[in-house]
Amino acid sequence: MARNILKLGALEAQKTAFLLCDIQETFRPHIKHFGEVVKVANKMVAAAKVFKIPVYVSEQYPKGLGHTTKDINISDAALVYEKTKFSMFTPELQEKLKKDVPNLSSVILFGIEAHVCIEQTVIDLLNEDINVHVLADGVSSRSLMDRGLALQRFQSIGCFVGTSENVLFKLLRDKNNPAFKEISKLNLKPTPDEFGMSS
Repeated sequence: MARNILKLGALEAQKTAFLLCDIQETFRPHIKHFGEVVKVANKMVAAAKVFKIPVYVSEQYPKGLGHTTKDINISDAALVYEKTKFSMFTPELQEKLKKDVPNLSSVILFGIEAHVCIEQTVIDLLNEDINVHVLADGVSSRSLMDRGLALQRFQSIGCFVGTSENVLFKLLRDKNNPAFKEISKLNLKPTPDEFGMSS
């Protein structure tokens, strides 16, 4: 019998949600490659519109840490919510996901910090048997060691680690997909190599 293709890392737009984690302006001076993370977040927000995939945006303690950077347009987000928990997978998000994506099977996750909020979100999602795709070019930390080790841990606990381009082409599946042209435009600029797995 064939294995569940989504468990192998395939993606179906109507069973997918995008999670944008804590890309708050306050963190800009402290996070390595903050600008790249912002670029990837913008690419994913634009792609979400094309694929009609909902985007959920968390903000860690905004009273003290401020809001999502103005460099990312989150006006069409399905939910922007605050949290004090490190994991994004709060009761508020769980409830909204159940309503918006009843057949949710995969989550695409990007934001900061890789070794704290992203990792704890990954653990909570995997625990619910949801397939998790973390964008290697869309997550970072204050230290590259923390970022690199977090990416390794994601793979070892059963998470898919790929780039934004990898994930968007998995959502397309076919050159004849009507979204092909728009998504190809978003992918014109590849991730710089110094932001790769070796960092």
